[in-house]
Amino acid sequence: MAPPLRGPARALSARALSLVAYGEIGTSLIFALGIVALYAVGLTPWILLAVGALMLVVTLSYAEGSSAMPEAGGAATFVRRAFSDPLGFATGWLLFLDYLVVIAIAALFVPAYIGTAFGWDSLSDRPWDAVVGILVILALAIVRRVKRIRLFAVAAAAAAVALLVQTVIAVLGFALVFSSDALTVGMDVGRTPSWTSIILALSLATLAYTGLETVTNFVAEVREPGRTLPRSLFIGIGTVVVLNVAVSMVGVTAYPTHPAPGESDGVASDLATDWLQAPLVGIARAIGDELPGGADLLVGIVGVTNALILITAIATSLAGGERLAYSMARYDMLPHAFARPERGSLPTPAATLAAAVIAPALIVVADAVGDGALFLAGLYSFGVLIAMTLAQFAVIRLRIHEPELARPFRVPLGVPWRGAVIPLPSVVGGLLTLALWVASLFTHGGAAVVGPVWLAIGAVVYLVSRRAGNETLLGRATPAVPDLVGGDGEGDARRILVPLKLADIGEEVLATALRLAEERGAEVRVLHVVRVPMSMELDCDLGDEEREAVEAMEEAREIAAEQDVDLVPHVVRARSLAEAIVGEADAIGADLIVMGSAARWRRHKRFFSPTVDTVLRRARCEVMVVTYPEGVLDDPDAS
Repeated sequence: MAPPLRGPARALSARALSLVAYGEIGTSLIFALGIVALYAVGLTPWILLAVGALMLVVTLSYAEGSSAMPEAGGAATFVRRAFSDPLGFATGWLLFLDYLVVIAIAALFVPAYIGTAFGWDSLSDRPWDAVVGILVILALAIVRRVKRIRLFAVAAAAAAVALLVQTVIAVLGFALVFSSDALTVGMDVGRTPSWTSIILALSLATLAYTGLETVTNFVAEVREPGRTLPRSLFIGIGTVVVLNVAVSMVGVTAYPTHPAPGESDGVASDLATDWLQAPLVGIARAIGDELPGGADLLVGIVGVTNALILITAIATSLAGGERLAYSMARYDMLPHAFARPERGSLPTPAATLAAAVIAPALIVVADAVGDGALFLAGLYSFGVLIAMTLAQFAVIRLRIHEPELARPFRVPLGVPWRGAVIPLPSVVGGLLTLALWVASLFTHGGAAVVGPVWLAIGAVVYLVSRRAGNETLLGRATPAVPDLVGGDGEGDARRILVPLKLADIGEEVLATALRLAEERGAEVRVLHVVRVPMSMELDCDLGDEEREAVEAMEEAREIAAEQDVDLVPHVVRARSLAEAIVGEADAIGADLIVMGSAARWRRHKRFFSPTVDTVLRRARCEVMVVTYPEGVLDDPDAS
């Protein structure tokens, strides 16, 4: 049978998602504060407050859309359903670019934070910031593929650290350096900063709230998405808005606006010039100078912790991009290689590889353009603003055309119109994000060029993917749904036995069993049989084989833990694999045995291996055999 397209497991609790939401969105200030202050100067806190309030309005639409359509894809999913596949693709394609931009910009800031923490100033200078940033991305991509990491646990830990660091900065800052008078120093709204700079700062401030899409992409892995996701989003973004405003208030009073003839409005803040690439370290330096022991310790702590938080943000953005690519590929908007997650919740290598290539390329382009992070920030706002606009309009359109759609969460303040209830916040939010997007076209020169180029490349990718999937350009594709269990009483297994040797097929078999267990609330027993030749005693020394078996069982337990499935490992010695499997199934009262069969057996006279054939004949319970076409996972060692 064809390889199953498995979706990610629903393993995230409300608490875990709340932490991920804060971590994803709250860490953005680490790289956004200096960029916003570059144009907003003393108005930075109010710009961040205004855009934060807008993000809360936008979140209402995301909460309704995600709770009604609990699958990965975020805005791309809403838009595809409300309008069409091409428009959904354009939205997803722009959001994929935004994930890559966040990866690139976070990587650019890592060397700056490390350099300021340890006094290695050259790390912040060209070209070493770009070189180190690219190496960080490549290293994370390799680690993500080679070694399984419990990303949610890492993201939650980073979120806790970010919350602690920013809270400490805000509290100490208000106690030691804050001055309400400094907020208005050098300010003449409309001139310093000018209206053009204010509009530019408003669109760039969206960079301070990255992560909304990433969090909604986890909806496919959330328990009770209709209730958990909206609550987690509001808690996360609300906390971020408060801390962003508080920290930026401390920042602009520590580095008040001063005359700067070389700047566009003739004023500047050192927060955006001297500390552009490490603004939180700059604030820590100002606070530390007021402490008895000096600033070095606080600067070191803030530099190192924020560098680690940025690295975590890169990893979670990789994960978010992978999930978005998975969602798009299911609808034949990207090549099918992006639609085959592996090892339970770990997505395909194709998305990781794409990110590992394109994100460094963006760093190179940004470095060549000359304004590095600013170019990337403009590119981000170009993509995210149009995606947010379309997402909100999609929620409105679905209210009109699919009023019967189940919506566990609904945007409040609905206004009756032609038999439908139109959510007023979505209308206002959509118009505001559209206005900011139009403004970004005139204020971000690089983004206005690269953004359309990215869309043109996407049109080619979409065309190729549709042709490969035998879908029309304007038609609505339907994703394949895995059919792992039958109806009419079949598939009610409560105890599943998986004879296992972890290899490519073994992992696929285990993933299938875990999916069944997750759907049925079943327990999984994994059996590793160490076969002992007849020429040897059954209790002879088999050190290496048994050690490898124990390691395989531990790896299987980790895979199951990622999906919150109970797994009981068991290693036995036996003369015959089939006898051991059938005997174990009888001993534990298994309802189902899930086995794998390599395609190579079809090149022989028999369809299955002798072991599988014997188990099929002698087992007292149901047996499911996972097999694949020629050339797919053709493991010579598999049964």
